[in-house]
Amino acid sequence: MATAHLIHGYLGAGKTTFARQLELSLPAIRFTHDEWMARLYGTDPPLEHFPENHRRVSEQIGAVWPRCLELGLDVVLDLGFWSRSQRDETRAQVARIGAEVRLYHLSCSDEQAWQRIEKRNAALDGSLFIARNTFEVLKDRFEPLASDEPRVAV
Repeated sequence: MATAHLIHGYLGAGKTTFARQLELSLPAIRFTHDEWMARLYGTDPPLEHFPENHRRVSEQIGAVWPRCLELGLDVVLDLGFWSRSQRDETRAQVARIGAEVRLYHLSCSDEQAWQRIEKRNAALDGSLFIARNTFEVLKDRFEPLASDEPRVAV
């Protein structure tokens, strides 16, 4: 049975690195939101267009990965899954398709995450530039996993 592998974690936690490894080991088709954003809108898209660009990329990815599951292909969804509502909606969608869900949780200290981001910022290769202020401000939008959400800790 096909499985949707959901990758959860904050900025710099190692989600994309893990997703790439998982993609190869399964095998599966990987969907990494930031890579699509960078390819379509550049590595540092203008802030005033970011919400609309983010929405467009999300809609495009959302139109493709369910079909992969329907065809019996595993997918790795490197989409952050920062909100409980996004996780719940995705789990419900996967269940309607008749596939399985596996949720992976990645975390590290803020210090380690920021070091990873600085290294990535120095050589953006399909990644988005993240300023320190952005790293701090976005923490308010990140919802940790609840105790009733089964997960694999990475």
